[in-house]
Amino acid sequence: MSGASQSRSPSFDAVYALLFPVIFRVSLRVTGSREAAEDLCHESFIRYLQHAPPLPDIDQAKYWLIRVVKNLSLNHEKRRRRERAASKRLRQLSVGFSESGERMLVRAETRSGVQRALDTLPYTLRAPVVFREYGGLSYREIASVMGITENNVKVRIFRARERLEKALAEEGIHVS
Repeated sequence: MSGASQSRSPSFDAVYALLFPVIFRVSLRVTGSREAAEDLCHESFIRYLQHAPPLPDIDQAKYWLIRVVKNLSLNHEKRRRRERAASKRLRQLSVGFSESGERMLVRAETRSGVQRALDTLPYTLRAPVVFREYGGLSYREIASVMGITENNVKVRIFRARERLEKALAEEGIHVS
């Protein structure tokens, strides 16, 4: 059945089945935690059930849910930033200096360096990169979610990548 012939909003089951993967990827990239991403996705869908006006089609539901999960994920990360920094310091102190310990430390440092570099970006640059690289959204979809033009999305992603590359280079981190 085509979207034009549907007269009702899509069922919750249909919305959940189609959109959970993309909502999950966006949240996972922002939070860096599968458990947190899953919890935040479920919270987004609960809010969709409770508070969203009936949305006319799956695309409207997709954009609404992406906005909700993005905001929930960013708020989650703001609360956890200090906790992660303290935990990282503790892990660094407890890692031995064996060769395997050194490799583990380098990998952890690279991951945290990339996350730190992402965290330095303003929302206007970070969000399009997260949506594109980890949410799998097209430029058109990102433009719709953010309320900007496709060309503006392309410019923001280009600028974000430049800043990320520079920030990582300054930390001596090479990511292929």
